[in-house]
Amino acid sequence: MRTLVNEDVFLKKGFKISTDKALLDFNMVYTYLSGESYWAKGIPEEKLHRAIENSLCFGVYSHEQQIGFARVITDNATFAYLADVFILNKFQGLGLSKWLVQTILSHPDLQRLRRWTLATVDAHGLYSQFGFEPLSNPERWMGIYTPYIKEG
Repeated sequence: MRTLVNEDVFLKKGFKISTDKALLDFNMVYTYLSGESYWAKGIPEEKLHRAIENSLCFGVYSHEQQIGFARVITDNATFAYLADVFILNKFQGLGLSKWLVQTILSHPDLQRLRRWTLATVDAHGLYSQFGFEPLSNPERWMGIYTPYIKEG
C-alpha cells in the first residue's frame, strides 16, 4: 500500500521535484554524499559524476535551491535500485522524503517493474509505507562490495 502525499501542498510552499539533471547542484550532492552520508562517504567526484550520468536522478528544490536528491539505477523494464536518497537536515520532518519516494515510484518510466530494491540502515519506516519489505529470499542474493579506493 502506498501512502499518498498531496503534491499541491509542497508546490504552494515553494518545493518542487525535478528529473532535469541540468538543475542539479553537483557540489551540494557531492558534499552531502561524500562527507555526511554513511553509505557513500569518501566517494570520488568522478565516480559520482558517472553515477549521476547513468541514473535517473531526482532533485528536490526549495525556491530553486537544491535541498534533496535521489537516484534510480534501472533498465526501465524489469528492475530498479533506489539509491542516494537524502533531504538536507534543515528540511527534514516536513514530509519531503515521503513526497520524493512517492514521486519516484510514480514516475512513468518506472511503472510495471518486476523488482525494486534498496539498502538502508535507518529508514525502514519510510520505505515500508510504500511496500518495501525485507527480501523474501535473502539467501538467493549475492553481491560484491568494493570500498572506494582513492584513485590517482
